[in-house]
Amino acid sequence: MLNKLTYKQILFYIIIALCFVTSVVFVNQNDSFYERPIAKVTKTKLEDQTEMQDMHKNKDRLFTQHIIARIKNGEKKGQLIHLTNQYSSSGANDQEYHVGNELFVSIDKNTKENKDLTGSIIDKKRDKQLLAVVWIFIFTLLIVGKKQGLFSIISLGFNAVLLSYALDLYRHNPSIGLTFICCISIIIFTAISLLLVNGFNEKTYAAIAATLLGTFISLFIAYAVMVLTSGKGLRFEEMQYLTRPYQTVFMAGVCIGSLGAVMDVAITMSSSIFGLYEENNAISIKALKSSGMEIGKDIMGAMTNILFFAYISGAIPMMVLYFKNDSPIGFTLSMNISLELARALAGGIGIVLTIPLGLYTSIFFVKRKKARS
Repeated sequence: MLNKLTYKQILFYIIIALCFVTSVVFVNQNDSFYERPIAKVTKTKLEDQTEMQDMHKNKDRLFTQHIIARIKNGEKKGQLIHLTNQYSSSGANDQEYHVGNELFVSIDKNTKENKDLTGSIIDKKRDKQLLAVVWIFIFTLLIVGKKQGLFSIISLGFNAVLLSYALDLYRHNPSIGLTFICCISIIIFTAISLLLVNGFNEKTYAAIAATLLGTFISLFIAYAVMVLTSGKGLRFEEMQYLTRPYQTVFMAGVCIGSLGAVMDVAITMSSSIFGLYEENNAISIKALKSSGMEIGKDIMGAMTNILFFAYISGAIPMMVLYFKNDSPIGFTLSMNISLELARALAGGIGIVLTIPLGLYTSIFFVKRKKARS
């Protein structure tokens, strides 16, 4: 007979399977839930619009697509629509569409009766591809992390909802202050994430304390540097469309962005120290400090590089576009990576600070545990 644990596992697998099947069915039948017309491409015809002199100058080749698609929702469902799509070979701000792609479209109102519709393309419908990536991520977490993986998914979902709510709160109440809202959110993010995954114990408490200290100290240092230098060297042009103070938005991004790396370092340091203590209860505090610092040195370089590459990678497409248009290297780097580099440096400071903070916070809780035993 199956034991109680096995029944729980079977029930869990059934729930996951039902969620998977339901989401797949829904995403393939959800056209009626959209207000904007959706059209599925049935036929394309391509024209090369590039002149020979432009081709010899190695400029982007320009193409025009004549697309026939069928409306999948709304009052015009089932009718054909003729669309035109112009795109370049670089694909920087446009793309080529293929048969089977689903597109959000706008329909011209002056189409004559008994004639195929005409209109323009708004964007590509990507919910199926997004769902596939989400389920690959979920299955990977569940296979590798099992119970902890499930809690990680729950905490990730909760944090995403909380962040959305926090930004919406700021949008309706700008007087509260975005940095203050983000700081409160960080406290909740940290507590929920670490408590769900690692449980209520001294190791988790030490990681929470180190994460909050490392994040807020690095934020204070970044803010102090910006005040003292008046933000010189930072190019905020990419934020020029904002109607809110761009420096405040930038600091909120630094605050949220460095949290993940700092939290990773904090839980690594805490787990390492408590692991050494649980393996050998007689280990001295001096030995714990020495071992903890060695562990911190090992992860410091890797985590700093990870943070740097994570920020800089987002600027690569624009840098390539600038270089392709013969922009000077200094101007290109200044325009595209000054903010990302500042975020990476602020996060790097948080990582370096969190190593000793995590070490001594963990040792503090280890001493308390020793005193009780």
